[in-house]
Amino acid sequence: MSLPPLVEPAESLSIDEVRRYSRHLIIPDVAMAGQKRLKNAKVLCIGAGGLGSPALMYLAAAGVGTLGIVEFDVVDESNLQRQIIHGQSDIGRSKAESARDSVREINPLVQVNLHEERLDSSNVMELFAQYDLIVDGTDNFATRYLVNDACVLLGKPYVWGSIYRFDGQASVFWAEHGPCYRCLYPEPPPPGMVPSCAEGGVLGVLCASIGSIQATEAIKLLTGVGEQLLGSLMVYDALEMTYRKIKIRKDPNCAVCGENPTVTELIDYEAFCGVVSEEAQQAAAGSTITALELKDLLDSDKPLYLVDVREPAEWEIVRIPGATLIPKDEILRGDALAGLPQDKQIVMYCKTGIRSAETLAAVKNAGFSDAVHVQGGVTAWVHQVDKTLPVY
Repeated sequence: MSLPPLVEPAESLSIDEVRRYSRHLIIPDVAMAGQKRLKNAKVLCIGAGGLGSPALMYLAAAGVGTLGIVEFDVVDESNLQRQIIHGQSDIGRSKAESARDSVREINPLVQVNLHEERLDSSNVMELFAQYDLIVDGTDNFATRYLVNDACVLLGKPYVWGSIYRFDGQASVFWAEHGPCYRCLYPEPPPPGMVPSCAEGGVLGVLCASIGSIQATEAIKLLTGVGEQLLGSLMVYDALEMTYRKIKIRKDPNCAVCGENPTVTELIDYEAFCGVVSEEAQQAAAGSTITALELKDLLDSDKPLYLVDVREPAEWEIVRIPGATLIPKDEILRGDALAGLPQDKQIVMYCKTGIRSAETLAAVKNAGFSDAVHVQGGVTAWVHQVDKTLPVY
């Protein structure tokens, strides 16, 4: 879909700007007017991670006048495989500050606004109102629905991207001219059904492919050139090296942008998406132990059966001594339940405690009433018990 320019052009470009953006200026579709629009634009990037890194860097290089960065995390060594806006010397620093410094190094003419806070229902409307366009680089469903609903209520367009392992998706959502995110995904997936990148992994260069699509779509929206992805979903398969474009239609029954919307204000998005299922929450209540309590159990004479419910690739990286690997899906399908010992207490763990909570419910339903899971999983074990082991 082709749309008119999102912003009005700035009055002029300086001599330095003409030199810097000369390769844009000689493109007839961009030219002086398009570059002036980029100079006058205000774009908010949510997240300075895998998708935010290339998006911010290319938007800065392109000459977007004002870039906002919403980010509250710090740089971790595991980020560097894909979050290219950060470097080795940034480990432990604020991601927002690290990203700002990289943007300034790329283009000192860009104004960078830092919003070092967690995006939620209390601040999203005020933040979004300050910008022309939102670029969503988040990796959790609660924030995606929050971003969508706030943009619909404010009449803002936003560019969305998603990555997982070798697969990526990107689109433009703008309820005033086409579908919103809820038109494509009316409901979030069941809790625990779709692993995050931290649990399932992501090919580092995939971030560049999808992030550059997001930056491209942002530039097209701001300048009004080309056909935007509004009404289309771009699906990328890095293993097959294929791109597919799927048509998305506006849903007249959409809860937020439909003809009779039922969502007319922001809701509790954590509750809407759920971190773990209600059944898992009930199972974990009173059946959750800490990593230190697990160590005490392992040091005691009490018979227990320690189960690692992660995937084999994660098992190869780090594991708690004495554990047996039984991936979550084998437990949820019921395949592994018959092999669990009846004379030992079942103790389960994963990376952070979410997947083990889901499997705990299945194990308890199978009759192992004294089964427990480890809060914080192997990550807590490494931080609290054995710091010589790697964190991933």
